[in-house]
Amino acid sequence: MSVNCLLRYSIRLERKHVAAHLVPHRSLSGAEAVNALRPFYFAVHPDFFGQHPREREVNENSLKRLNGYLDNLQKPGSRSLQPMKLTFYVRDTKEGSDEQQDLLSTGFRSVSFTLQTNDVLSTVMNVLKSCSLPMEHMKGLKGSAETSKGVPGTGIPFYRPIRWDKSYYSFTGFRDPEQELQQAQRVEPTLESFCFLSSLWLRNNEPEATKKYNASLPRREELKRLKEELCHRFHLSDIRWQRNWGVAHRCSQLQSLSRLSQQNPEALINLQGHTVVFTDQSGMNASGHVMLGTMDVHHQWIKLFEQLPGYRSLQQQTDWLKERISLLLGGAQVVHKERLGPVQPIAEHYSTLSIFHKNLLSGRLLLHPRSLQGLTMLLENDRSSPSLHEMGHFLIPTNCDPPKLQAFLQSHAPEARQRTQRRKQLQAEEESKLQLCLQTLSLRSLSKEPSVSSSQMIQCCQRLLEQPSPLLQGLHLCVSHFFSVMQDGDLCVPWDWKS
Repeated sequence: MSVNCLLRYSIRLERKHVAAHLVPHRSLSGAEAVNALRPFYFAVHPDFFGQHPREREVNENSLKRLNGYLDNLQKPGSRSLQPMKLTFYVRDTKEGSDEQQDLLSTGFRSVSFTLQTNDVLSTVMNVLKSCSLPMEHMKGLKGSAETSKGVPGTGIPFYRPIRWDKSYYSFTGFRDPEQELQQAQRVEPTLESFCFLSSLWLRNNEPEATKKYNASLPRREELKRLKEELCHRFHLSDIRWQRNWGVAHRCSQLQSLSRLSQQNPEALINLQGHTVVFTDQSGMNASGHVMLGTMDVHHQWIKLFEQLPGYRSLQQQTDWLKERISLLLGGAQVVHKERLGPVQPIAEHYSTLSIFHKNLLSGRLLLHPRSLQGLTMLLENDRSSPSLHEMGHFLIPTNCDPPKLQAFLQSHAPEARQRTQRRKQLQAEEESKLQLCLQTLSLRSLSKEPSVSSSQMIQCCQRLLEQPSPLLQGLHLCVSHFFSVMQDGDLCVPWDWKS
């Protein structure tokens, strides 16, 4: 893909919010279709058929055709498509299911069906029904689609909670809300009972965590080996994961990339120097990292690798825009923090920067070239007025009035510098406490969830140091907002635990 194509795409993104208000939604979007088909992907994805090459090839080819069918349905002005017959080998993801008698000697069910639907929603439901997969989660989506059709001009979708199969949370790394609620009810502390519950919970769950960790050791070693091998072979800066997938799934994703590198090594040449992130969609994010969609098959990854030169050109255009904006805003830098929001594709980030830059040019700002040096800001399309985050960065609407923006930045700059300095101090103290906990408590690792702030992490580490427990020795500890033992033996504790 050339940079011109990417730029044209980004320009279309600038106008998409207008179209969203003018045209009622008549079917599922691409993202909704992917979410709705997760149980299906979990049952047929080629990465789960490593020991069965024939079944893997059949599923990979059928997925290509299915994705093409869905893509054509989403194109503007799409007409009726030709019927398409597909065959999949389906893994049995439930014990004692009614389809046991249909299993082949390999342990899979062979399912064939014909697609002859004319909208995404009907296609998704047809696929799930044909493969005898759960469809309860589709009720809310179906209701939303029907509501938007029946009431044109209303942008409020019908809401109904979705209940996913337990395997969905294991595969995606999302939190199971029902499980969290049950855990919260079991460990709902009062100030008087918290000390007893914390120590009792740790004593009761440490053996399970140790057992799960020991069982995961071979997979952890394999994950480390694959990551080092791929980074060294293709000169990658790093390999990361967007979600908290288990070790087995991370290994599966790296094995898939390794298998592709063996089958088609020249396809990965364009990856050199990049950071690879396994996430929900393929492309390049606002930070310039290459995103590999975990639901995509190899030909989609190869297509992305071929487009990387164009993405790099778009990244250069993005960096140039940031420099021009910084010059107009007295040295303040536009940044993008992945942990503070959803993954943003670089084309969408470029579109946001382009709108903001044009807006600034029309306002004739009068800021000293270095008056805001060292300060940062995040651009938000859905924000109506500027504000200052507690961590010291500005939150600025993309279409903010330039004179109003200048007045806000100048009046809040001193406070922003104080908060920025405080944030840096907290981060340094957090890192110091973390390293001290690792050494003092003999932990294998100590991490936190993105939603836990530096000040909360510092408080938690301080209590761990003041009241250490020998049961923590040799464990992987994650500071979160709840008690839990993860599938690979990682132990989650709330940051505000008390002993």
